[in-house]
Amino acid sequence: MAQSITYYEEPKPAKWLFASPQAAWIWLVVRVWLGYQWLAAGWGKVTGTAPKPWHLFGSVNLEALGWGFTSDSWLRSTAGLKGFAAFALQNTQGPHAAVNYGWYQSFLHWMSGGGGWMAPVIAIGEVAIGIGLIFGILTGVSAFFAVILNTAFGLAGVAGVNPLFAVFGVMLVLAWRNAGYYGVDRWLLPALGTPWQPGKVFHKEKVEAVPAAPVTA
Repeated sequence: MAQSITYYEEPKPAKWLFASPQAAWIWLVVRVWLGYQWLAAGWGKVTGTAPKPWHLFGSVNLEALGWGFTSDSWLRSTAGLKGFAAFALQNTQGPHAAVNYGWYQSFLHWMSGGGGWMAPVIAIGEVAIGIGLIFGILTGVSAFFAVILNTAFGLAGVAGVNPLFAVFGVMLVLAWRNAGYYGVDRWLLPALGTPWQPGKVFHKEKVEAVPAAPVTA
């Protein structure tokens, strides 16, 4: 006997917050603020400068938090990334060490050795995340990769702003349907659609042949 499947609807407040265009202005504020933080962090790595970005919750020293600002661009040098990994590896001792997982310690050892190719990927990725969030371009995808980086920094023992950024990032992932409504996603999402519901770009209109009218003498 086949077992019936029970579907549970989202609560109305959740539908409004995470899917309604009326709530999109809330996510506009969140994503522009968060996107600016990522753009500033990534631009500092790309250019090798250490800007002092404006923060909603006060001034934060990104260099002290291990965000890898150096005097050289991450596109030209791996020193910033390797320095970050070396700094994190100093906090691996004891039962309550900041870097508490052996597999992540191994990853940091690899990064400080042969993983330097990730430096430009991270720098350009942070800039792309910032632009995606600010302009609402695939907002859910941009927020997802932002959370991945926040998690990576957190596993390396760098707390700072990462937990807060991760919380906002997860919220934007949940609001992927309406977070970019006041942005490019307003037109991009209907055009692209999703893997389970392709958009207009992937819908080919079928042209039916119209029989010719009979020719009369």
